Amino acid sequence: METQDLIDLVSCAVNGVTPDAERVAEMDLDAIYKLASRHKLAATVAPALKAAGVQDKRFVRALEHSALKSSTMDMEMAALFAELEAAGIWYMPLKGIVLQHLYPIYGMRQMSDHDILFDAKCADDVKSIMEGLGFSTEQFGLRNHDIYHKAPVSNFEMHRSLFDPRQEEKLNEYYKDVEKRLLGDGCEKHFCPEDFYLYLTAHEYKHYSAEGTGLRSLLDIYVYLQKVTLDMDYVTAEAEKIGVAEFEAANRSLALQLFSGGALTETNKEMLNYILDSGVNGTWNHRVQNRLSISGHGKIHYVLKRFAEPLDRKSPIYEELSHEFPFFYKYKVLLPCLMVYRVFLRIKEGKLKKELKSLKNAKVCKKQ
Repeated sequence: METQDLIDLVSCAVNGVTPDAERVAEMDLDAIYKLASRHKLAATVAPALKAAGVQDKRFVRALEHSALKSSTMDMEMAALFAELEAAGIWYMPLKGIVLQHLYPIYGMRQMSDHDILFDAKCADDVKSIMEGLGFSTEQFGLRNHDIYHKAPVSNFEMHRSLFDPRQEEKLNEYYKDVEKRLLGDGCEKHFCPEDFYLYLTAHEYKHYSAEGTGLRSLLDIYVYLQKVTLDMDYVTAEAEKIGVAEFEAANRSLALQLFSGGALTETNKEMLNYILDSGVNGTWNHRVQNRLSISGHGKIHYVLKRFAEPLDRKSPIYEELSHEFPFFYKYKVLLPCLMVYRVFLRIKEGKLKKELKSLKNAKVCKKQ
């Protein structure tokens, strides 16, 4: 029940519709708040409850906190952009930075971090700029994005490329010369509306096909489609090139039907159930099941492959491991010890138990 109630409240909030006060009074707001928090939608629900005459402090605080966090990061972003302009480094705001301004009220779109694409050749310069602005470097040079943090709430991911070539080969191939697609005469760049939507969809697909993605991503698609008119012939043709055409069509159909009150098809319902189960950051269940499905091998092969990752140069996390455990890679004869050490670390962190439980419940799908 709380699932449908949350969807209805979110739909009212983004469509500017006042919910039925009697129905809202009968809702289990405790359950809705828990589910909304899992999908980072508590701030989105707040205006709908207020319109219905309900002042629940938890949702009010969620919206206030979200607006404060967004404004803080936006001020930090403005300072960063001024420095990038002065240095002549091109950059492009991504995802939520753009989307947050399309929602009816500032703060309704909860932000985890600010994602910014920039000229990868200037990574060292950007690092100096970020540290000069008071940010601490949390990750640098390990993946396709560098991570910076500034207390209390400013989290920035500075993207050298849109996708990690070790994990998303086809997506990375499509976007490897992304500069040619960018618009803007100065340092600040942007996509055309169709290319922004395609990237948004491709990014969602990356998460959906790995560990899952939540309702907020689906709502982003709906809000964007309500605000922007797209050349869908171009979108369909390019989505085919990226390899996300089937996902794009299904995802768009679900978003438009779900948040406009339309009737859902069986395909819509199946996709929605997967998304609802994912939460905003996905789950171990989805991650393990999707890895098994992609590999086409059994569970023993999965365990052995995960155990041997420190030795596998083709592993998407090999480079990260070499930076995280430099001593073992300096003296490579000790790498088998790292394999065992990682197991104990994952036990200590509580991650191994979750992964093994997910593996036990997963279904093995042999490739045809």
